Amino acid sequence: MTYVIHCMYNHHMPLNLPLILETRRNHALEHATLHILAEGGRTHKTSMAGHSNPTGFYLLGDLQLEDIASAAIEAMSRLKAGESGLAVHPGCGTNLVAAAVLPATFAWAPLRGARSTRWRLLLIPLALTFAVFGYLLSKPLGPWLQKYITTEADLGDMKIVEILFVRKGVHRIITK
Repeated sequence: MTYVIHCMYNHHMPLNLPLILETRRNHALEHATLHILAEGGRTHKTSMAGHSNPTGFYLLGDLQLEDIASAAIEAMSRLKAGESGLAVHPGCGTNLVAAAVLPATFAWAPLRGARSTRWRLLLIPLALTFAVFGYLLSKPLGPWLQKYITTEADLGDMKIVEILFVRKGVHRIITK
């Protein structure tokens, strides 16, 4: 009985399921690697992107394998040393989703109950005000979602297994 009650109140439990936790850890390592590549001047101002999954992550951009390797190793070391802020990145898609979904939802709220086109037109200024409020709220929401939902800065016993050149502009970092 105690176990069932504990699980009911542990709202973070789904985030710690194996495939989800591994993806969140790889997402944190991806962000940290991108931070280090950018701060180290190793990117020559190239645009970079990444995509994480349970077995590692991809880095996209005009990057050198050696630079990626040293940045990923440094990123892992710094995350394991407690630099959890490296897991949050301003260019993350989580920020983009928050900046799109929250204003849209807030704008939709006053319009959804309108029974006529005329009422909808009259409510547009209110909907726009709500949208701006939603956008302002999305600014701290995106990083918060990264920190607590989409990344996990505690890498546990994760290791980098291999770093591969896939094709021009694409590298694969495999973790275990």
